[in-house]
Amino acid sequence: MKQSSINIKNKRATFDYELVETFTAGMVLTGTEIKSIRLGKASLVDSYCLLEKGECWVRSMHIAEYFYGTYNNHNARRDRKLLLNRKELQKLLRLTRETGFTIIPIRLFINEKGLAKLVIAVAKGKKQYDKRQSLKEKEDKRAMDRMFKQ
Repeated sequence: MKQSSINIKNKRATFDYELVETFTAGMVLTGTEIKSIRLGKASLVDSYCLLEKGECWVRSMHIAEYFYGTYNNHNARRDRKLLLNRKELQKLLRLTRETGFTIIPIRLFINEKGLAKLVIAVAKGKKQYDKRQSLKEKEDKRAMDRMFKQ
C-alpha cells in the first residue's frame, strides 16, 4: 500500500498549550468519515478530548460530510470514541485530575495500514506572557537561521 500524505495538524495547540505527554489513539469512524479524512477534509480546531465512564472521546472535531454520501452520511461534529488501552486511559485520568490540565488532539494521520490515528496530548494552558515568550523564541530562531544562511 502506498504511503498516505494525510497529516492534519492542530497548529493552534502548541501556541495555546504547553504539551506534557502525547499518546497515539485509533478512532471509531463510519465509512463516510474515513473517506472524508482520506480526502483531507477534517479540522482539529476547537476540538478537545474528555474521559467519560472509562472511555476517551473527542468532541467537536470537524470531519466534513462526504460529497458522494447518501442519506447514510455522518454528522460533521459528532463525538467520536478513541481507542486506547487500559493503562493509557488510567494514565490520562491520573494526569488530568490535576488542575489546569486538559487533553487536546494535536495531529490526525492515516498510518501505513490505512487506519486513521489521532495523536492526543495532555496539556497545560499557557498564560499571555508565555505566548509572548514563545513568539520571541520563534523569531530569534528565525533570525539565527537567516544569519547562518548568508
